[in-house]
Amino acid sequence: MVKLSDYATVSEEATLYDAVLALEKAQAKYDQGRYLHRAILVYDQNNKIVGKLSHLDILMALEPKYEKLGIVKSFPRFGLSYQFQKAMHEQLRFWNKPMNEICKKANQIKVKQFMYTPGEGEHVEEKASLDEAINQLIMGHHQSLLVTRDKEIVGILRLTDVFTEIVETIKACKL
Repeated sequence: MVKLSDYATVSEEATLYDAVLALEKAQAKYDQGRYLHRAILVYDQNNKIVGKLSHLDILMALEPKYEKLGIVKSFPRFGLSYQFQKAMHEQLRFWNKPMNEICKKANQIKVKQFMYTPGEGEHVEEKASLDEAINQLIMGHHQSLLVTRDKEIVGILRLTDVFTEIVETIKACKL
């Protein structure tokens, strides 16, 4: 688990610009022997974690056409062909101007407008077994789980860290 104090966090009132800087700062402090953070945790006015931002969330926030179409995280699971996706891109002209306006948008978009609110299955108790956490990661196709102690979020369990631990255990086996 990565402790909350070692992870990138921002207020839900922060801008996209603030979030990106917080991620960069947290990554600079984090142990370089480990994988860098791939999300930013979002807290409310009571300093409670209420959401998170992935790299994809940030990219989608910069192109408002995704939200207007109702394209959400579950969209890719519909199994749309590459040809359909390409035709949509050409017809709707995704990313036609966002790159030209990226600085303006980064200072205007509030984190609460595009953050992802983790569901019930995306939390794991700090005392839960690794087996239980792995099952949750697999069954939910999650990249991470928020770790709780007495319903308070105290850290984040990343799939990449679990995988690294599994690989190290496998390598330690004598055949």
